[in-house]
Order: sequence, then C-alpha cells, then structure tokens
Amino acid sequence: MTAADLAPQELRTLVAVAEEGGFSAAAVRLGATQSAVSHAVRGIERKLGVVLFERGRFGARPTPAGERAAAHARRVLRMLAAMAADVRGADTGEVAGALRIAAFRSAALHLLPPALERLAALHPGVEVTVSVIREQGPGTAGEVAAGRADLGIATLGGPAALPAGLVGGVLLEEPYSLVHPAGHPAPRSLPLVDWTENCGSYTRDWWAAQDWIPAATVTAEDDGAVLSMVGGGLGMAIMPALSLTGAPPSVRITDLGPERPYRSVGYATTPELAATPAVRALIRVLRSLGQGSSERTEAQLRTV
Repeated sequence: MTAADLAPQELRTLVAVAEEGGFSAAAVRLGATQSAVSHAVRGIERKLGVVLFERGRFGARPTPAGERAAAHARRVLRMLAAMAADVRGADTGEVAGALRIAAFRSAALHLLPPALERLAALHPGVEVTVSVIREQGPGTAGEVAAGRADLGIATLGGPAALPAGLVGGVLLEEPYSLVHPAGHPAPRSLPLVDWTENCGSYTRDWWAAQDWIPAATVTAEDDGAVLSMVGGGLGMAIMPALSLTGAPPSVRITDLGPERPYRSVGYATTPELAATPAVRALIRVLRSLGQGSSERTEAQLRTV
C-alpha cells in the first residue's frame, strides 16, 4: 500500500487531527469515534512510511512530515471540490463554487472590496471567504502553500519570494510616502512611528540610506494604528499607498521624490488552482483594478 491508495476520507481525517490537535477533537469534528480516527491515522502512516503525529498528554502534534502531509491533503481535497464545481459548469460556462482568499490588512480593506464587488456581479455563484493574515513569516503565500487559501494577496520580492511550488504575479507597484501631522513646519524632525509589517526587503536599502530617518520611537500593531498616531501629532511615518487610502484630514501625505521606494503587491496561488475558473476570474478582476490603482496613485502623487 502506498500514498496513492489514500482515500479522500483518510485525507479529511489527517487534516482534522492536524487542525484539532488531537484524536478526540478530530473525532467530534468528523462524527466518528476516537478509536476509528486513531486507527485511520495509523493506516495513513503505514501507507506513507512516516510518523505524522507525536502522541502524548498534549494530544497529537504534527511532526514536520505531518505538517507537510496535512498541507498536501488540504490541497488535494480542495482540487476535488474545484473539480466538482468545474464540471458542473462545463455545459453552461457558469463559474461557481468556494473561493478562499488570504490578504494582508490594507489589501483586505482597500484592494479586495471593489474586486469582490465586480467578481460578484460577473459570477454570482462564487462564494468568497477572506482571511486577514499578517504579512510576516509565511504570510499570505504561506496560507496558500499550506492549503488553507486558494489565493493570497501578497507582498512580493526578496525574502518574501513565493514558496516553492506556487505561482503568482504583480498586481500593482505602490509607492511609499512621508506621512505627518497636517501643518507641521518640520515633519522630518519628528519621531518615527512604525509597525512590524512595514519596511520589507524592497525598502530596506533605501531606508538605510536616509540619514534623516531615526529609529522607530513607537511601534504600533498595524498601519491603521500608525495613521491614527500620526494624525494625533505623535510623529511621522513612511507608508505605502494602500495604507493611506482614505487617510484623515489630520495628516499630510508628502511625495518622497523620484527615488522613493515601492512595494510590489501581487497574488500567489498553486499551479493547479490557477487553472480553475473561479481563481482565473478573480485574477482577471484584480489585474484590471490593480492597473487602474497604480495609475491613480501616480497621478495623485504628481499633484502633491
């Protein structure tokens, strides 16, 4: 018996144990007995030839092999669901089914809403769920790699390059700007307010070359908190365009000049899901909106 002999129900069992952290909780989720789940996991481990879970009083903790097996299982189960939705629409051309999106905060707030509105108008049968994920560590692309999302809105470049096995593309290049309290006579003299997701590798070299930028005095939870603090007169910040959408009148946005840094915002998905109608439809919508967003941002900066 090999991995090729694994049945969909075994994959569901593997995912349930990995996500619930134990056989008992997984059994409740699956509507099975604990002994049946335990027996199924032992069978899966025999077929794969590896130990997938550490057992103990803490429950069942996935080994590194178990984490990877669970990610593969989620992706296989997702493709089975995508296959069902695809073949049902083969005769009519209807695009339908579930679509899971992972996005970082400013993309979820400002890029996705118009995209999902247009997607719903074009394909009302697509059922979307959105998870807001910190763009740190594995980030949104990591959610796709783990099989928890079909498409991630991600920051691209440097250490944030896509994990092996994923495909993607740039949707827009958003410039960074100086943000400071409106009316302040010397904004570059203010202390810096920052947040942990800001200033990835794509801006680090530029950042290091600016001797007027001090170390952050205040580190906030997210870009919304930074904007609020700047508006309250607590300091200045250097922020990307999406984070500045709908900025309050209490702040002023100043162009950093022709050498200003940019952040690449794009999408990440798997090669298999990239071929499915729902994911293809969303990518088309995102590309059209991303191009328009980049053009509007450049026009706005030219007027600052």
